Amino acid sequence: MTDPDVDPPKGARPVGRRAGESGTREDILDAALTLFAERGFDGASMRAIADAAGVDPALIRHFFTDKPSLFAAAMAAHSEIPQRMAEAVSGDPGQLGRRVAEAYLTLWDDAELGPVLQGLVRSAVTSEHGGELVAEALFSQMSKVPEVAAAPPEATRGVALAGAHLMGVALARNVLGLSAFTGMSREELVEAVAPSIQRYLSPLVERRASNDDGPGA
Repeated sequence: MTDPDVDPPKGARPVGRRAGESGTREDILDAALTLFAERGFDGASMRAIADAAGVDPALIRHFFTDKPSLFAAAMAAHSEIPQRMAEAVSGDPGQLGRRVAEAYLTLWDDAELGPVLQGLVRSAVTSEHGGELVAEALFSQMSKVPEVAAAPPEATRGVALAGAHLMGVALARNVLGLSAFTGMSREELVEAVAPSIQRYLSPLVERRASNDDGPGA
């Protein structure tokens, strides 16, 4: 048993959390989201996240099996992004494409969430697995909405297509700064892309209409 009054040997690495820091799961998620946004998926190492959270790297693996799991958990638990996208599904089916486009593009203009999204999308273009992880993080909550989850495969594909389209627009406007996109207001962009997003999501709209017209409607 180690005597708490005896100093550890020089060069020994302290085990567990640092003194004075909480070392909780929430601290890890906060640190992870910040570093993923700043450095991208590949650039944010597990050790760097542990240092930022003030914990031993082993504690991260206690809560999360690997970095993709940590990324998904950080996005789901410590970001409003997935929830806002899920909320956009509710409402008039005829305006679904406009609502989804508006919700997504509005996130990029948010003072707090915009920089996070920029960092995450940079992950998508610089990491072998970043694109898939970011798309899953942004649109997974939409797929969990009951009417989407119960929809046929073509509706799920439509959600993926809508996500890819919107991510491309955001990449061109907010990361690459292409003049054709930066010269348009958010409202103009929504007007331009909403019909395509509506078309991608048409199987979902048709399913909702069918349910509304079914027995007991």
